[in-house]
Amino acid sequence: MLPIADIRTEYKKQALHESDVSADPCAQFSRWWDDALKSDIYEVNAMTLATVDEKGIPAARIVLLKGFDENGFVFFTNYNSQKGNELAHNANACLVFFWKELERQVRITGVAEKITTEESIAYFNSRPDGSKIGAWASPQSLVVAGKAWLKETYEYYMERFKHGEIPKPPHWGGYRVKPEKVEFWQGRPNRLHDRILYTHTGSNAWKIERLAP
Repeated sequence: MLPIADIRTEYKKQALHESDVSADPCAQFSRWWDDALKSDIYEVNAMTLATVDEKGIPAARIVLLKGFDENGFVFFTNYNSQKGNELAHNANACLVFFWKELERQVRITGVAEKITTEESIAYFNSRPDGSKIGAWASPQSLVVAGKAWLKETYEYYMERFKHGEIPKPPHWGGYRVKPEKVEFWQGRPNRLHDRILYTHTGSNAWKIERLAP
């Protein structure tokens, strides 16, 4: 068995130069997003979301990006979940994309805020019915009696909504992470990786700096 310490990958596919990046991190992310889509990456929109609780203890999990623009990056969840409770206490959050096929990482640090109810309803209505029922049936992050309980609860809501439209639960909706810092990381040989950091300086202005790898 190969020792864990000997597992190494030499990154050498591409480079990232200050002269080549966009002046705006959203535009730069859009470029890399298009590259990722063309690369047929499995679940290209999967990202790590990191939050902290009231004691400062961090938690991280994978969520799915459902939209982005100059205003921020959107995902959806149960507002009563662990992540929802932590964001209610401390809205600071970090998102991380790792696209290993491109030897790239994007790290977004900012403040999360709930999107409008209208935006959440619009996305909820686009979901498959099974996912809609799941949003009603799962008290996300809470301890439950077992798998049979989840199945029974799911079947209860299937029966409840079988003759009409499935509405968005009041406890379910989206967050938008408004970035304050965005780092673009491109793997390079000898661990001399390219790291370009955007820092928001106000009035839609961004400072661009290179970080040591």
